[in-house]
Amino acid sequence: MKTIYLSGPIMDEYEGTAREWREAAKLFLATDFLLLDPMRRSFRDKEIDSANEIVEFDLQDVRDADIILVNYNKPSIGTSMEVFYASHNLGKFVVAFSPFSFKESSPWMVKYCTKIVPSLEEACDYLKTHFVQS
Repeated sequence: MKTIYLSGPIMDEYEGTAREWREAAKLFLATDFLLLDPMRRSFRDKEIDSANEIVEFDLQDVRDADIILVNYNKPSIGTSMEVFYASHNLGKFVVAFSPFSFKESSPWMVKYCTKIVPSLEEACDYLKTHFVQS
């Protein structure tokens, strides 16, 4: 069973939004994949040591995952860094879902995401089609 890391904005998201799409992804994917959700950790303070921990834990999840599923619903420094690290440094398969058209998308996200589709449902279907063993 392959492992998927759920990458997407957290810091500047509206209350609950960062969690909602991840919970929906779990409903679609949990029977076929192991899922790494960064929301499973709780860092309430904004101290330097917590910032370092957050980044290191997220990078460890990226290393542990076979595939990265990305919510590219808005520009996010952390998400972009995870995508670049996963794709460029580790050669991971990166599947994103985004409301942006090709022309509206960052060239960096277009280059370093293996596949970008319009919705979470399409991304999950893509993952199941191409990565679930029959």
